[in-house]
Amino acid sequence: MRLFTAIDIPPAVLANVEALLERLKPAAQINWCPPSNIHISTKFIGEWPEERLDELKEALGSLPPCEPIQMEIRQLGFFPNPHSPRVLWAGVQAPAELAHLARDTDRALSRLGVASEQRAYSPHLTLARIKEPVPLEKLLKEIAALESLEFGGFIADRFCLYRSQMQRTGSVYTKLSEFPLCP
Repeated sequence: MRLFTAIDIPPAVLANVEALLERLKPAAQINWCPPSNIHISTKFIGEWPEERLDELKEALGSLPPCEPIQMEIRQLGFFPNPHSPRVLWAGVQAPAELAHLARDTDRALSRLGVASEQRAYSPHLTLARIKEPVPLEKLLKEIAALESLEFGGFIADRFCLYRSQMQRTGSVYTKLSEFPLCP
């Protein structure tokens, strides 16, 4: 099983992101993420044996409690940079508690043998992947013409464990469990 943990985006904010995608999609032939797959990742777990799923859930359920986290979705950018883009993202502005959740998840799962993160945590929403170099001038003009780069805010009070299954049409994410931040 290919797994990851993430925070869901509430419907009102997701509707704003979906409207953004509808506006930007005609501007570039890149791999746009379906709105149903958009989330804030906190930890990529990778392949995990199904027979050890309860052990993983127990570790996730025992993370230190924290207060609900206020988040704002704003700004757009490219990873690794605009000159050789591989990912188009929307930024996530949040207090340190979000990074602490990612760190605590990483620590708890490393004790189970999951590889620790080597890069600093950078919360974002992946909007599209760019596998091959393509012209992006029209996309950049569309982004520059946006009236606002504010897509909404919300308070996260839980995170989720997801399974990712690769299909010919793209990845399908299935929610396996939810974990409240303040059990």
